[in-house]
Amino acid sequence: MDLSKLKRRPPFPFETIAVAISFSPSCLPILLEAKRLADACGSSLLLLHIGEKSLEKDQQLDDMMSKAGVDPKHSRVIWMEGDPVDTILRLCKLNIVDLLVLGALEKENLLKFYIGSIARNISRRAKCSVLLLTNPTLQPQKFKKVIVNGAENPKTIHTINTALYLARNLNVKDVTIVTEVHLPGLAMAIADDSTAPEQKEIKKNITEDFTENLHTLIDQCDAGDIRITDKIVRGKPGYAISKYASDRNADLLVINSPDTHLNVFDRIFTHDIEFILADLPCNVLIVHSRVSGD
Repeated sequence: MDLSKLKRRPPFPFETIAVAISFSPSCLPILLEAKRLADACGSSLLLLHIGEKSLEKDQQLDDMMSKAGVDPKHSRVIWMEGDPVDTILRLCKLNIVDLLVLGALEKENLLKFYIGSIARNISRRAKCSVLLLTNPTLQPQKFKKVIVNGAENPKTIHTINTALYLARNLNVKDVTIVTEVHLPGLAMAIADDSTAPEQKEIKKNITEDFTENLHTLIDQCDAGDIRITDKIVRGKPGYAISKYASDRNADLLVINSPDTHLNVFDRIFTHDIEFILADLPCNVLIVHSRVSGD
């Protein structure tokens, strides 16, 4: 396999979609969703099971593939033993996977979702985009409300365009792009001796700057006939957009992949993506843009 193809590889189109198979009760719904995405995007489908292969498991997988309508001639199955996180990451790299589909777990007695340690570590370290499904069903639901993080970051333009690419393929008509304004950042910009009207004007100017930057970013994107709505929300990065997605009953939240090189404050304090991974507001797509050449 020519791994040089990975360097600065665009995050879309999704030429190869992989799905992790665990034989849990949610496995068939997850496979159905991965199949739907592969069909919509014209992608090849790769099924990964980390663990020992047995006749019983092989028969179970054949049955699931049949129920999901997965054609063995147009898909591949890889069985491999090893550490789940390291093995899945290695297989995604070796097979030039563009999107990895994983399932999230439902908290007992609560309509909230979280991801286990395996999916969490994969989400942090993956060199491909990762889709976390919170509530896959045997009758996959259409993504109608899609929210994209419009953070000021070199990756964001690629994340937005990836979201628009997926939206076009899934016939999504509307996408909302959200930028978070951190309140402590506003407070630092305001002098202690500022009057109330002055403070109000400073906040207004800073918000307008964020809005203008967001509009400039949107103008660079390939929206086509998709209607884009922009929104500014105030709050801690990660937490604010997660709450916004939850309040709006979003179907999909699209965010940047975590930065590879974190500074000391990122390691001490909760990073923005950690707020989202700790309590998923909906299905989450983490776009790995490879803009840094990772």
